[in-house]
Amino acid sequence: MLKLAVLVSGGGSNLQAIIDQIEQKKLPGVTIEVVISNVAGAYALERAKQHNIPAETVLKKDYVNRELFEEALLDRINHYQPDLIVLAGCLLILPERIVKQYHNRIINIHPSLIPAFCGSGYYGLKVHEAVLARGVKVTGATVHFVDEGTDTGPIILQKAVKVEDGDTAEILQRRVMEQAEWELLPEAVRLIAEKRVVLENNIVRIMN
Repeated sequence: MLKLAVLVSGGGSNLQAIIDQIEQKKLPGVTIEVVISNVAGAYALERAKQHNIPAETVLKKDYVNRELFEEALLDRINHYQPDLIVLAGCLLILPERIVKQYHNRIINIHPSLIPAFCGSGYYGLKVHEAVLARGVKVTGATVHFVDEGTDTGPIILQKAVKVEDGDTAEILQRRVMEQAEWELLPEAVRLIAEKRVVLENNIVRIMN
């Protein structure tokens, strides 16, 4: 059994991809224990409720300082005792205390081929705008473990997506989600559930 806590900030399409795979019996032994958002009204919370998954919000504005906010977020995660934290469109930089407690048990989906177009300031539509501005011909998505840096953890899976003539950032974002993100994130969860992801010297090997 692999118990997930999924952290979200927006619409939750990557969350939906995992939910769909679970309901289609393609992720045996995987359960989503909770969906937590740092944004009030995030549609991802509604997706969770539609599938009878506990949905919670932890909002920075509700706490007098960042330290109390971080304590509250960690408390809510720990309450559900997840085996793996999945950042599925979560725009919050995780506090170091959470990264340390869940060392090599946090994964993130990023909408580019890391190490290109990643790190501070590269999130959401900004990634695809930068891709188009640079004129690259291939972009994609990456699933990686989360460490203390920003998009610097060991890479688990990547998939390339072609940049087409006439793409806008919105069109490219949708294609990257459809062709890469919605496939890679559930696959990474499946590989971890099957204990096929091995980390050696900060490099991931996928066991047959």
